[in-house]
Amino acid sequence: MGFFRTVLGFFGFGVGVTMGLVIGYYLFIYFQPTDVKDPVIRPLVELDTKSLESMLPEVPHWVKNPDFDRIDWLNKFVENIWPYLDKAICKTAKEIAKPIIAENTAKYKIDSVEFETLTLGSLPPTFQGMKVYTTDEQELIMEPSIKWAGNPNITVVVKAFGLKATAQVIDLHVFALPRITLKPLVPSFPCFAKIVVSLMEKPHVDFGLKLLGADLMAIPGLYVFVQEIIKTQVANMYLWPKVLEVPIMDPAKAQKKPVGILHVNIVRAVKLTKKDFLGKSDPYVKLKLTEEKLPSKKTSVKRSNLNPEWNEDFKLVVKDPESQALELTVYDWEQVGKHDKIGMSVIPLKELIPDEAKSLTLDLHKTMDANDPANDKFRGQLTVDVTYKPFKEGDSDVDTSDESGTIEKAPDGTPEGGGLLVVIVHEAQDVEGKHHTNPYVRIVFRGEERKTKHIKKNRDPRWEQEFQFVCEEPPINDKMQIEVISRPPSIGIHSKENLGYVVISLADVINNKRINEKYHLIDSKNGRIQLEFQWRTS
Repeated sequence: MGFFRTVLGFFGFGVGVTMGLVIGYYLFIYFQPTDVKDPVIRPLVELDTKSLESMLPEVPHWVKNPDFDRIDWLNKFVENIWPYLDKAICKTAKEIAKPIIAENTAKYKIDSVEFETLTLGSLPPTFQGMKVYTTDEQELIMEPSIKWAGNPNITVVVKAFGLKATAQVIDLHVFALPRITLKPLVPSFPCFAKIVVSLMEKPHVDFGLKLLGADLMAIPGLYVFVQEIIKTQVANMYLWPKVLEVPIMDPAKAQKKPVGILHVNIVRAVKLTKKDFLGKSDPYVKLKLTEEKLPSKKTSVKRSNLNPEWNEDFKLVVKDPESQALELTVYDWEQVGKHDKIGMSVIPLKELIPDEAKSLTLDLHKTMDANDPANDKFRGQLTVDVTYKPFKEGDSDVDTSDESGTIEKAPDGTPEGGGLLVVIVHEAQDVEGKHHTNPYVRIVFRGEERKTKHIKKNRDPRWEQEFQFVCEEPPINDKMQIEVISRPPSIGIHSKENLGYVVISLADVINNKRINEKYHLIDSKNGRIQLEFQWRTS
C-alpha cells in the first residue's frame, strides 16, 4: 500500500505541475495587451535637441551646438603644458587671495590663514568645445566649455584663538562655461594687456572637504547645501556682466598712448650755408618726432634769406619721452627738383624738464653720426624754444562708459575750448582696383593730409595706424574725407587708383566722444573701411 501511495503521489505532482504551466501560459496569452506595437527605430539625426541630451547627457558642446568648434588639439596642448600651468595658476591664485585673506582675518579676528599645500594635481581640464566672437574692437572673446575632474591637493591652515584647524579640498569636479576676453590687443608681446574672465552660467562644482581628517561632505544634507552656496557666491562675483580682471601689462605703455604734448617754436636760423649757385637759399624747417610715422610738420619758406626768422609754433603729440627725440631739418626750397638739405639737429626729449620752457641754439650737421667728418663743416645755427607738457595725473581717466574703449583726456596745453581729434584706421574689406590692389589710406582734414603705409596685393588690408589733430576749437561743423587708394607697382604703366572714399561729419564724434564703425566706401562695389574716432578734451 505504501508503494502504491508513493507512485500515485508522484503522478499527481507531475500532473498538477503540467496543468499549472498550461493554464498559466493560456492566461498570459489571453490577457496580453493588444495595443503593444513594435518600437520605432529612428536615426539620431532625426531626434530633437532635448531627446539627444536625455539620451547622451555627456555629448560635447561642439556636437550639440554648431557655433562651438572642436578643439582636441588644445586638449593635447594643455596636457603637455599642464605642469607649468599648475604652478603659474597657483601663484596667481595666491596673489589674488592674499588681500582677500588679509581683509577677512582682521574682520573676524583670525590670527592667520595660510596655504600649506596648493597644487591642482596631475589631471588637466578638458575642453568640450569653444566659441569665438568677432567684434570691431581691439579684443578677442572666447567661450570655452570646460570640464575638469581633477585630483588637486589644496590644504589651508587656519589659526585663531590659540587653536589650529586644517581644511583640505580633494577630488574636485568643475563644469563651467566662462567667457575669456583678451583686451586691448597691442603690438607688444604677448599682444594683449589684460585678461577679463566672467561666467556665462552658474558653474557645477563638486569636491570633497576634509576638516580635521573627517570628510564633511559625507554629512547628510550638507553636500547639497554647500553646492548651492558655492554656486550662488561664485555667480554673485563673476556671473556675466561681472568680471575678474587679470592685468598682464600696462596698456598705456604697450599701446604707446599719448602722454603729453611738445610745444615747439621755430624762432630763427643764422648763417645758413648757401646752396644755390646763383642767389641766396630759400630755407624752411621740417620737424617731427622720431618713432612716429606721421608726416613732418613744416614752417613757411623764407625767400632769399640766409638768416631767416620764422617765430612759428607747432604742437607734437609725445608717446615715449624716454626714447623719442625732436628731429629738426633745414631745407633749401627748390621750385623744380629735389629740395636740398642744409643741415639737421636732434633734441632728445629725456633732456627736457617737464613744464619748463627751454630756449636752444643748435648747430646744424649733415648727419647725426658723430664720427662723420662732414659734420665738422659749419652749416649754420637754428634757435628753437621747446616745452614738454606731460599729462597730469587723472588726465587718462575714462570719459565714456564703453568698456571696450577708453577715451583719454587731452593734456594741459591743449587750446582752451579745443581738444585732440584722434583717428584710428583699423582695416578695409573687399577693396579691389582695376589693374592693381596695393591699398593705403589718405586722410584730409582742414587742408592737412595724412597717409597710412601701403600694403601690397591685399583686398582686405589691416593698418591699425593712429593719427592726431590738435584743434583750437571743436570741429563740430567740419568734415573729414578719407580715401582708399591703390599705389601702382614700381614697374608698370598704370597710375594710382581710387578704391573708394567716405566723408565723415565730425559733429557725431564731438557729441559721442568715441565712434568705432565700419563704413561702406563710395565708388566701391563692396568695399568697407573700419574707422575709430576719439575726441579728447582737457
